[in-house]
Amino acid sequence: MAVPTQNIRNLRANLSAKRDTKLKMIIGLDGFVDEIIHPVNTREDFETYERIGTIRELGERVVRAAGLSTNIELVPVGMKLGGNGPIMTNALIEYGVKLTYIGALGDPSIHPVFVPMGEKCTVYSINEPGHTDAMEFQDGKLLLCKTSALNGVTWESILNKVGGLDKYTEIVADADLFGMENWTMIPNMSNIWGKMIDEVFPKLPDKAVKPLAFFDLADPEKRSKADIAEAMRLIGLFEKKFRAVLGLNEKEAYEIAEVFDIEIPGELSGDAKLKFAVTEIVKKLGVYCLVVHPTKEAVCIVGGEYYKQNGPFCENPVLTTGAGDNFNAGFCLGLSLGLSPQDALLLGVCTSGFYVRNAKSPTLKDLSGFLDLWESDALG
Repeated sequence: MAVPTQNIRNLRANLSAKRDTKLKMIIGLDGFVDEIIHPVNTREDFETYERIGTIRELGERVVRAAGLSTNIELVPVGMKLGGNGPIMTNALIEYGVKLTYIGALGDPSIHPVFVPMGEKCTVYSINEPGHTDAMEFQDGKLLLCKTSALNGVTWESILNKVGGLDKYTEIVADADLFGMENWTMIPNMSNIWGKMIDEVFPKLPDKAVKPLAFFDLADPEKRSKADIAEAMRLIGLFEKKFRAVLGLNEKEAYEIAEVFDIEIPGELSGDAKLKFAVTEIVKKLGVYCLVVHPTKEAVCIVGGEYYKQNGPFCENPVLTTGAGDNFNAGFCLGLSLGLSPQDALLLGVCTSGFYVRNAKSPTLKDLSGFLDLWESDALG
């Protein structure tokens, strides 16, 4: 894939011009402890094993066990903070954003995996986090989630922790970007959005340039079509006070198209199919921006214009869990800084590209080095 040299140079110049901008953001509401796991294919000795390489290989092994039984060894290889909100927050903190996080990070004390994040931003922890067994493969990941703790994330619990409606409104009013992530796994999220529209919006000042509101559904496949349609309706209502941005992966984009009864012509495939789906979803949704991040590229529509950016694809990633959240952080930072949608997409794919290679979010210095390597076609 060709190196986008001119785009890289544009991003570097535009980021340099914006480096003194002070941004404030508020993110929530989920929280997960992610346990990274390798399923074992063959084991040589106590320490040495070969892991199952692809989801297909695991699936074939499971199918072969139908009507019989099988044993699949799982090796824990690490534990880290998880959840769409915390991972996105962690990435934005590395970029120097002043951030407030409201979510399920532990109660009465914050879980140890979130302590480093809590030392770098203002945190209001509502209740205990969920737990994810993240099985990583060369062609994707399986996230096995325990989510019952998130039932305690409610409008009332948010206000109780923050200090009431007026305090919460003050935090939101001061933010350049507002985000409530992981709609799928927080049963009360639609209710929370509705309460915010009814109780907070009337108290928010009108601004010449509306702040951004970012939404990530987080794989809504298990939710009913009616529930998803209601979530879409509420996101559209955020346009009253915000420039609403909906972030999806490619699978989610086609699921939302189905919810809106969008018929994609059968002859379309690849880029043309995705562009058609994204264009039609925006027409139905009526939001400022829709952004979609497939594995090797990213696309968005802003102001009716369609943008596409190829990414620095990594054949053998060190870590993929959280790659999409790092993309969202970079993209949202770009929009918040006033960069062009093309530059924002590039910032998103570079943030994600660095993350999957290094298992951590980049600083601005890291990003600069990453851009240099990509421009010289020296990325691994």
